[in-house]
Amino acid sequence: MGCDGGTIPKRHELVKGPRKVEKVDKVAELVARWFYCALSQEKLRRPIVACELGRLYNKDAIIEYLLDKSPDKTPMESASHIKSIKNVTELQLVDNPAWCGDKESIKGDKYDDLQAARFICPVVGLEMNGRHRFCFLRNCGCVFSERALKEIKAEVCHKCGVPFQEEDVIVLNGNKEDVEILKKRMEERRLKSKLEKKSKKGKTAAAASQQEPSADSPGPSKAKSGKDCVNSSSGESRQIIFTKSSGETCKNISSQLMRIAPGCCNFNNINEFFIF
Repeated sequence: MGCDGGTIPKRHELVKGPRKVEKVDKVAELVARWFYCALSQEKLRRPIVACELGRLYNKDAIIEYLLDKSPDKTPMESASHIKSIKNVTELQLVDNPAWCGDKESIKGDKYDDLQAARFICPVVGLEMNGRHRFCFLRNCGCVFSERALKEIKAEVCHKCGVPFQEEDVIVLNGNKEDVEILKKRMEERRLKSKLEKKSKKGKTAAAASQQEPSADSPGPSKAKSGKDCVNSSSGESRQIIFTKSSGETCKNISSQLMRIAPGCCNFNNINEFFIF
């Protein structure tokens, strides 16, 4: 039995066996994760930002994604957890002096070294090409290799001196275990911020309710005081405090009051005022 043209097929051509698992090229995977934006699939260019899961993006791509409010917007799995620009951190990267990818003209006969990294660790000088683990700090955005953070242990940033904690260290392009840990930290951080906002709103509402005067409490015009004002003939205003006094004192005070403002006061009980 033969095929057209007199060819004789072999067994593996006729019998279908189990499919071979396609192996992903590790070099191509590293290049895609470390040299290209996870959202727009374009080459990374400054300003470069990173999310709380350690993925790298172009900042302009994130801004366009957040501003796009159209109903037919395609959901992006790589950026579904980014709700605002506050969820990303702009990275403070250090250029590699040995890298000259954009300086030379790219021709057909030029060998493009995909492993040559554009950025390096400012402490130990390792290239950020995916072969070494790199981290960044959420507080300041400075990027270091994991080896530098382990060898030189400190509670402040090696580059800018900003204090940080272990929870502020985020691994860039980590494995599945790293992503799960970072995801739990992200959820806890966002839940904590929501609770803080609710507590602040409750405190401001309570303070505002305390400052507002109640309807039953008298205002400054309704408040009763034991004072009264009497205008004298010379235009001066004097205050009168009503109190009880003896008969002789009241007679002296009444005579003085009549001299100051004759005909302006008519007290039924002259024994219940005092002038000062």
